Amino acid sequence: MIKWMGAILIILATTWAGFEMAKHFSERTRQLRQLKVALLSLEAEIMYGHTSLIIAAQNISKQLPKPLSMFFEDFSKKLVKGHTSVKEAWEESLQSIWRMTALKQGEFEVLKQFGETLGQHDRISQQKHIKLALSHLQREEADAIDRQNRYERMMKSLGVLAGLLVVILLM
Repeated sequence: MIKWMGAILIILATTWAGFEMAKHFSERTRQLRQLKVALLSLEAEIMYGHTSLIIAAQNISKQLPKPLSMFFEDFSKKLVKGHTSVKEAWEESLQSIWRMTALKQGEFEVLKQFGETLGQHDRISQQKHIKLALSHLQREEADAIDRQNRYERMMKSLGVLAGLLVVILLM
């Protein structure tokens, strides 16, 4: 009886681990979509709302779920304090939330490059930089979707099968 309970617990634990690993793939895709929406909102705030960068970041932070909302909130707070440049505020905010995201190094580089141009040009040039960042994020999202389709189900199955293997070896 105790052997069977242990076997069930092992299978449940490895299955859970497999599902957690698979969740990372779908989380990355979801966060990339949210990031693209955030940049589109930023473009609309700048181009059509003629909103300052501080207010635009505050508005975007209210529209997004965590952890991306925390990024824009932190960015706007750093801009309000005024002791750093826009580029430094963007990079510091990006560094502070990066561990909480499921995003990869490629997305980090795209956002870092975008932050270097943020607030340095007129509205038309800024719109072009936003479009460029969006096209790079679109490419990264295509990669994330490909990886999700390829590996998500495999990770789930691997969790269950690893549990079964361990149970068989222990019995």
